[in-house]
Amino acid sequence: MRAHDPWARIVATMATAHDQMTRDSTAEAGSGEESKSTAQAARTVQSLERAFSILEAIAGSDQPLSLAELSRVTGLHTSTAFHLIKTLILLGYVRQEDSKRYRIGPRLFMQAAGASNEIGLVNLATPHLKRLADETGETAHLAVQADNGIAVIAKVEARSTVRSSERLGIVRPAHCTAIGKVLLADLPGDELESYLRAETFKAFTSKTITDRASIREEVRRVAASGIAYDDAEFSEELRCVAAPVRNYTRQTVASLGISGPVWRVTLQEMRRFGTRVAAVAADLSRDLGFKEQPQKLRAAPARKRG
Repeated sequence: MRAHDPWARIVATMATAHDQMTRDSTAEAGSGEESKSTAQAARTVQSLERAFSILEAIAGSDQPLSLAELSRVTGLHTSTAFHLIKTLILLGYVRQEDSKRYRIGPRLFMQAAGASNEIGLVNLATPHLKRLADETGETAHLAVQADNGIAVIAKVEARSTVRSSERLGIVRPAHCTAIGKVLLADLPGDELESYLRAETFKAFTSKTITDRASIREEVRRVAASGIAYDDAEFSEELRCVAAPVRNYTRQTVASLGISGPVWRVTLQEMRRFGTRVAAVAADLSRDLGFKEQPQKLRAAPARKRG
């Protein structure tokens, strides 16, 4: 799946930075009594803390900083600061000028812009989520792609005392969740096929679809109808409904949905909620600049002469 989610990109990038800084850092090892693995874990955390202190020092300065200035501001030894800066430059988070001074690099601006877009989306979606939760009495949520799954980035709890316990930011599978099926339905054919070939589809309940042909067919149905359903496929206790949120480029940037307990959200109720979820998702899409394509006018039939 395409990594549209800026949070996923940030996590992936920091994981890369984590590995690189662990190799390059000259942080001191733990005490001799500590195990090797414990000392390595301590060095890794320390490396990240030190790298962030460098980034914060550079970002907080009106002028580019020299190595000596960064060492003084952060309290790091010059050699330690040098190795960390070298890694940050390679990753694109810091830029070195000809004067041997350092500025924030372009990659950090890219990640910040992506995160800003997500925050803007959440702020714009929140009133719609509140309205949907009030109208249905169920928990409403907004999700985006994350790695090969989906992550809920905003939710509004149901007014009922019995609610779904979806945690923000946790990556969930796409093939057995309504919000995930919506995002899969936006994938180009070749990307969907790559996803189907690469993934191992785990059965979370007896209703989880796990064979690739059935998942492909389900995704096509969602793409055609614009509404996705999860009939206790991820959790035996929940039914969910979702619809796509599109922007001015007609790209699906998120999925909006509701979830509720199976004893309250009957199959009939789930279908009824589908219409309401699609309507609210369409309202949010319009706020993002999405416009329906006008239907082509049919040619008027030729008038018979005579």
